[in-house]
Amino acid sequence: MLSVFPSFEMGGAQRRFATLANHWGDAFRHSVIAMDGMTDCAARLDPALAVAWPDVSIRKGDTFGNVRRFRAALRTLKPDLLVTHNWGTIEWALANVPPLLRHIHIEDGFGPEEQSRQFPRRIWMRRLLLRRTPVVVPSRSLWRIAADVWRLRERHLRYIPNGIDLARFSARGSLGGTAEAVTIGTVASLRAEKNIARLIGAFARLPTSVAARLVIVGGGLERERLESLAAERCLTDRVRFEGELGDPSGAYRRFDIFALSSDTEQMPLSILEAMASGLPVAATDVGDVREMLAAENAPFVVARDETALVAALAGLAADPALRLRLGAANRAKAERDFDEGVMLEAYRALFSRAPAAVVPMAGGPTL
Repeated sequence: MLSVFPSFEMGGAQRRFATLANHWGDAFRHSVIAMDGMTDCAARLDPALAVAWPDVSIRKGDTFGNVRRFRAALRTLKPDLLVTHNWGTIEWALANVPPLLRHIHIEDGFGPEEQSRQFPRRIWMRRLLLRRTPVVVPSRSLWRIAADVWRLRERHLRYIPNGIDLARFSARGSLGGTAEAVTIGTVASLRAEKNIARLIGAFARLPTSVAARLVIVGGGLERERLESLAAERCLTDRVRFEGELGDPSGAYRRFDIFALSSDTEQMPLSILEAMASGLPVAATDVGDVREMLAAENAPFVVARDETALVAALAGLAADPALRLRLGAANRAKAERDFDEGVMLEAYRALFSRAPAAVVPMAGGPTL
């Protein structure tokens, strides 16, 4: 498999690839290309895996030159399967026209530039280049976009929701924090579209009757700016930045509330990890977040607005019994709908062309 990513920094798609590759072991040989040269998520790959990192010349803005170079690379590398991820790799899809090999495209969502609307040029390119290609989406909202906006044929679409290794996460529930403070936590790459500034602003505006601390797990280019923002709001002693963690499962066990403040998401792994950890969630209403969570948690999925997020956080912080009840409901839904084994089998069948069970999804696409 030749897997091409816009970046191989820590992110949901990259972490999912590492999970798949580690699980399959030597059943597949992998070549990975990161368009921006960033490969931080390689640390999550088992060192025993056969993974190559081909050196291919990529020049930003030189579409026709890139397509020629990418097609030459496909002829030289001779992979059995090309797997592209998101819009940033669309030139590789163009390089495979006419087809040299089997191609699968995985679409996980959009960058901040398309959080409100999609660019017409990108819509048309997807329509033309992906119309005969199996396209995998992890969320119902992306399925609707692929079918209705990109006008891809449903027989080419594959809905494979992200899965979670439930055994890694302790379903402790939310027990109310310490006598001193409730811990609100988030796990996210510190990028603009995650809008951690919104979360810091909402935390700063919590009522004085709410004793709370905020823990931010994750690294990225936004960290310095966010630390400065916390200092400007006089929150240095109540907001802690913990950086990137190889295994964040322990962090979730220290949270009483999980918060997501993103401007754009589809099916965030962090929400699944919070659910598996038995946590209540306060989140912006993006992608499939509302559908992912237990129905009881729906009132705390709010508009992409700081004031709305304040209300959600305050409501959960003030009610330990409610947190416990929502956390248990979220864990139960994760166990029912998001077992990692289903995801692993679906991708194995797709990549190897092996038969797989078709699981009906009520009111939407099938897996």
